Amino acid sequence: MFQASNRRVILRTLAAGFALAAQGKASQVSDQIISKDQARKQGEAFGEVRHFVEGNTDQLKGLSVGSIELKPGQAPHPPHTHPEEEILIVTDGHAEISIEGKVTPVGPGSVMYASANRIHGIVNASSAPMTFFWVKWLAK
Repeated sequence: MFQASNRRVILRTLAAGFALAAQGKASQVSDQIISKDQARKQGEAFGEVRHFVEGNTDQLKGLSVGSIELKPGQAPHPPHTHPEEEILIVTDGHAEISIEGKVTPVGPGSVMYASANRIHGIVNASSAPMTFFWVKWLAK
């Protein structure tokens, strides 16, 4: 299920983070409203990724907001951990979300919160596309 393209997504994301760290400071997030069409869009084997917000704020070292439309049976990457806290919001379709190995079936309107460094993941468990939004943050 996890193809080489999924590994490339993870590596690109890590590389972008290292590049920001090398600059010494991520870009400052400004007050803004971003439509779906204005978000940076990226097609992947597992579906479509949109990045709405990425950078730091007066209160946070890092803030990331985006969405993924997952193809049936797909996951964006294997269950993973990271230092940020994260919220996932399922808006369309059905999925299975895992936190620390516990798998829960979810549908539209479901929300996941994972604290820092907790193993978590999501898989589209249906025969139709499903969409979720993520919000990740790291405090100063």
